[in-house]
Amino acid sequence: MALAVLPPVLLSLWILVLARSSLEAADGGGWRQTGPGADVVLADERCTVERRSDLNYTEFVQRYAFLRPVILQGLTENSKFRALCSRESLLTTFGDHVVRLSTANTYSYQKVDLPFHQYVEQLLHPQDPASLGNGAGSGVPFHWHGPGFSEVIYGRKHWFLYPPEKTPEFHPNKTTLTWLRDIYPSLAPSEKPLECTIQAGEVLYFPDRWWHATLNLDTTVFISTFLG
Repeated sequence: MALAVLPPVLLSLWILVLARSSLEAADGGGWRQTGPGADVVLADERCTVERRSDLNYTEFVQRYAFLRPVILQGLTENSKFRALCSRESLLTTFGDHVVRLSTANTYSYQKVDLPFHQYVEQLLHPQDPASLGNGAGSGVPFHWHGPGFSEVIYGRKHWFLYPPEKTPEFHPNKTTLTWLRDIYPSLAPSEKPLECTIQAGEVLYFPDRWWHATLNLDTTVFISTFLG
């Protein structure tokens, strides 16, 4: 709906195989992991972003498109796409396709090419502050770009957001999990970001140039559309 009021659209669809929520199949699409670190538990899972299930085009443009984030619910019935994103389906369809891995860290330029099935079967594991991982605990440090939508297909993804004029305190080469442990607890209430956990089936919209960082609370599958 925002496409008609923004500049020409540049669609960039990213599926990051990173799964769980009340909307998932019983096995979380096959992505659910068990054992230590399989989930990240937030001491206070705050939500300071509005959730809307009754938003029309006019209100979206007036209240959110250029001003602040919003979580959209009930936009579409995505059961067919969700089935295509199950572990079994993606491995069957794309298992032998080569994917390129890189970290979200600013000063890391290493790229690794390998078959998708090898990534899923050998490298998809939880992350802790001392090591890099691709499942629970992983995420992207603070950055900004044009506006976009991000939908969770499986799992839970926590977002931290600041408006363009309020640069967050963070180290660009440290993980979101490290920021959450070392910096977040010391922030005054007025310095805390907008934040919320996005559940499967929900879509987060964020406006142009808003700072944002993400943290996967468990292994999560999501798709993002960026507008340019």
